[in-house]
Amino acid sequence: MLTVNLPQSKITRFLFTDVHAAWIWLLLRLYIGYEWLAAGWGKITDANGNWVGANAGTAVKGFLQGALQKTSGPHPDVSAWYAWFINNFGLPNSAMFSYAVAYGEVAVGLGLILGLFTAFAAFFGAVMNFNFLFAGSVSVNPLWLLIEIFLILAWRTAGYWGLDYFAIKNYLRGNKDNT
Repeated sequence: MLTVNLPQSKITRFLFTDVHAAWIWLLLRLYIGYEWLAAGWGKITDANGNWVGANAGTAVKGFLQGALQKTSGPHPDVSAWYAWFINNFGLPNSAMFSYAVAYGEVAVGLGLILGLFTAFAAFFGAVMNFNFLFAGSVSVNPLWLLIEIFLILAWRTAGYWGLDYFAIKNYLRGNKDNT
């Protein structure tokens, strides 16, 4: 069997593996992290309790019903399969999704700001962005999704200036004898 090693370009090596590029990822992490944290905190502290509290699920239900209205026409914004998901899982569990979105946004924001489990935080942020896009809500979601994908690809250096540095260092120190 023939094995071919393709060289990595200098720019991708720099961006995704060189700690000198960590400042780029820090800026992007702080930006996206702040945005997620602010969005989630606004939902948790909503005075009407439409996200968490007495009226939990109200806001999600309204969002999902709006998404269902985008399923018709010659070029629908929401696919039929996602409409099925909304009708059969999203709407019946809107209160659960309400809590998951609000606290999930805060968790993603804190993870990115602190640089702790950066790739996982970016992954779950991307999952939320994908769902918002599937529901026909464009807004900032494509930009955030793009940045989160790059943070996932840069997992080795994205959390270098954050708590990931210490977590990875301690993990490697603990597994030194096992390798």
